[in-house]
Amino acid sequence: LCLIYLGFILLSCALRQVRERLKKDVEQMKLQDPNFRPGLVVLQVGDRDDSNLYISMKLKAAAEIGINATHMRLPKTATEEEILHSITEVNENSSVHGLIVQLPLDSIHKIDTEKVTNAVAPEKDVDGLTSINAGKLARGDLGDCFLPCTPNGCMELIRQTGVSVAGKRAVVIGRSKIVGAPMHDLLLWSHATVTTCHSKTTDLPGEVGKADILVVGIGKAEMVKGEWIKKGAVVIDCGINHVPDETKPSGKRVVGDVHYASAKEQAGFITPVPGGVGPMTVAMLMANTVLGAKRFLESHQPGKWNISYTKLNLQKPVPSDIVISRSCVPKPIDRLAREVGLLSDEVELYGKTKAKVQLNIIKRLQAQPDGKYVVVTGITPTPLGEGKSTTTIGLVQALGAHMKLNVFACVRQPSQGPTFGIKGGAAGGGYSQVIPMEEFNLHLTGDIHAITAANNLVAAAIDARMFHESTQSDKALYNRLVPLSGGQRKFSPIQINRLKKLGIEKTDASTLTEDEITRFARLDIDPSSVTWQRVLDTNDRFLRKITIGQSPTEKGYTREAQFDITVASEIMAVLALTSSMEDMRQRLAKMVVATSRSGQPITTEDLGVSGALTVLMKDAIKPNLMQTLEGNPVFVHAGPFANIAHGNSSILADKIALKLVGPEGFVVTEAGFGADIGMEKFFNIKCRYSGLRPHVVVLVATVRALKMHGGGPIVTAGMPLPKEYIEENLELLENGCSNMKKQIENAQHFGVPVVVAVNAFKTDTEAELDLICSIAKAAGAFDAVRCSHWAEGGAGAVALGQAVQRASEAPSNFKFLYDLELPITDKIRIIAQKIYGADDIELLPEAQHKVELYTKQGFNNLPICMAKTHLSLSHEADKKGVPTGYVLPIRDIRASVGSGFLFPLVGTMPTIPGLPTRPCFYDIDLDPETEQVNGLF
Repeated sequence: LCLIYLGFILLSCALRQVRERLKKDVEQMKLQDPNFRPGLVVLQVGDRDDSNLYISMKLKAAAEIGINATHMRLPKTATEEEILHSITEVNENSSVHGLIVQLPLDSIHKIDTEKVTNAVAPEKDVDGLTSINAGKLARGDLGDCFLPCTPNGCMELIRQTGVSVAGKRAVVIGRSKIVGAPMHDLLLWSHATVTTCHSKTTDLPGEVGKADILVVGIGKAEMVKGEWIKKGAVVIDCGINHVPDETKPSGKRVVGDVHYASAKEQAGFITPVPGGVGPMTVAMLMANTVLGAKRFLESHQPGKWNISYTKLNLQKPVPSDIVISRSCVPKPIDRLAREVGLLSDEVELYGKTKAKVQLNIIKRLQAQPDGKYVVVTGITPTPLGEGKSTTTIGLVQALGAHMKLNVFACVRQPSQGPTFGIKGGAAGGGYSQVIPMEEFNLHLTGDIHAITAANNLVAAAIDARMFHESTQSDKALYNRLVPLSGGQRKFSPIQINRLKKLGIEKTDASTLTEDEITRFARLDIDPSSVTWQRVLDTNDRFLRKITIGQSPTEKGYTREAQFDITVASEIMAVLALTSSMEDMRQRLAKMVVATSRSGQPITTEDLGVSGALTVLMKDAIKPNLMQTLEGNPVFVHAGPFANIAHGNSSILADKIALKLVGPEGFVVTEAGFGADIGMEKFFNIKCRYSGLRPHVVVLVATVRALKMHGGGPIVTAGMPLPKEYIEENLELLENGCSNMKKQIENAQHFGVPVVVAVNAFKTDTEAELDLICSIAKAAGAFDAVRCSHWAEGGAGAVALGQAVQRASEAPSNFKFLYDLELPITDKIRIIAQKIYGADDIELLPEAQHKVELYTKQGFNNLPICMAKTHLSLSHEADKKGVPTGYVLPIRDIRASVGSGFLFPLVGTMPTIPGLPTRPCFYDIDLDPETEQVNGLF
């Protein structure tokens, strides 16, 4: 039988071979990424029976192969605009690798089919019908397009016959865009001599009689007769026609464009209708979908970057930060996102220079190995800062633009308080900064404003609850908390959570006893125990202590309160330490805001506000993408106060970046203030919750700071530096290196190699820089190098980059400083003695009371986040170098239960800075014509 025609047996064999090959391809992709599956969407408009039949065949074939296929139905009332919108949604869905628009479009409206089919993204056009794919086929670019499924299926059937196409004479009857025209092109590029015939062709039987290969797709039932066909020819019948047949229940039967009974006597091979080309067309559709998935995986391999860098135009003397920032045109942020492997549906654009990244990228990349993890910290700084942020950015520029390694910077979002106050911004500086720096320092994408809103909602909820409890009976309070709706009282989900916490296993609001009503309705907050403050992102010293409730409507309910700066809010610390949306919801719910009169901790979940907080924070949880001056990617996300919180950027940003850079790449993050504060908290708090293990510590040192620690005069922000800091003084410098040696020792407590980065200033001498490097190496640093990235960009930090790369390959033995199971006092003592160099600690009465309270409440296993001055290793800011022989006083301890740490207060420090006599805002203005920000640093 097979010697006469390509019957069902040979066809079945061909289909089985294709299906098995595709199954193996899908399995191979799953080995590469266990979470990956090829995705196909079939978009149907209307409800035609024939379309439903074809779609069911496609969905069945997809399921057999392992393709995740979705049938997207639009009603007959769908407009062209609605259809195009649906196509756009699928185009932007990275889990879909093939999109079919089922034709014809069965809509009551007039639809431009050409416009609709061309709206499908060419890389997802598995039908091969867009003008782009058709054009590539016509030009012979067969490896860079999708081949239309029916012609491609025909070619597969011809191959299965064993007949070579090259050199044969082929005739195609029909010139449709779906079959005839692309069939001509495929045969031509397979080296056949091709003639296309159609309804206007003269002597059609004569042309058919010349064909070694005949493909018919004219749409006329049994038009081609057997006597036309050359003896032994391969005949592929693409026709589907219905003719009357009284013997059939439906009164009709399906035939092809070729008269099968007579043709099979002439043909060497012929496809039956039905059951011939149709099943192979579906198989080719599946093959195209698998091919699309392969191409996607190939072009989106984690760590496979195709990034372009921006060349700096260095000027001397170095201009102001804002002038440098404006001199460089940033890449469009969507382009940078593509360069580092982010997909279009994982990125939310905020204008042209910043974007948010969706958290679902973590799931996509979870099977990929992490890159190298580097933390930048510093010696105990002067009030001017020693350039940790600048060094972070300079190092990233060096590793990327100059050493051609994949690298991400992960930095904190700055508060606007210092921006308008005295310190200025936090985008780095000189030729090593994040751009646009005005976007970086002002608003960004609104995360800090979201935290302000969420924090103040909690504050309002606390005082409102205390007010209403003080003015209502238990029953009245309960009836208002669980109001009648449709004649019934129903608990909200968050209220059911509170009932469970109280051990009340009831969901019917009418069944609570009087005692249960009282326990449920009354939080009974002790006003003196409220620890939650209102916040704003402005330096305003006059809000450090206020009285609230002065209005007559508050009926005499007043209490003392205060404002903190927004970055000091516990919600900011939660944002920095969370690992997912679900984890953030749980952390926000666990935040303790006060204590009841019976000693029970009161949480935001008890207040019923934690769900609303999550809603306010749903966008803030997404890291912000920006770039350096040289075009490296930067995540700017979270900025917890470094004194009372842990002072590090977000875990989420670090985790995403570590996946994106790949195993040979680097993620460089920064820890706030000196190593005794930011680095210690980075290791003991952030690394505990993230599970990440750093490879290298970069310790930033400057000549001026070390001279200060050696006994130099006071350094004051906004005032000229004394001559000791701008003239060579090796003795003063060597004395001050004691602080650097202590901070190297502090890093070594955690078992991580240390590279000292000497951030050079123009007044530093060669002898001074060499002295620091030699002392650092003698103290146990893996290496110590001078850097000039402020003046030279990444080129000035290449030596640092090379040292960091070598250190990342050195043996390390990371360990935490203390076990969480130790008593609270012991954990504080270990930090004070090992990191600060104190002889011991002294718990003042309030601190001792909190130790007992938090132990009783079950918070004793949380890590410790010391709140102390950053200007000294000790608790006294004026004690420089390495103070010894002192006892560290702990005046109080507070709990950030949602964040997951206790913070002992060492000495006093304002949680909202004040404005100086001459703030930065004197210089800041907007050009009304160009809308350019002027005077910003």
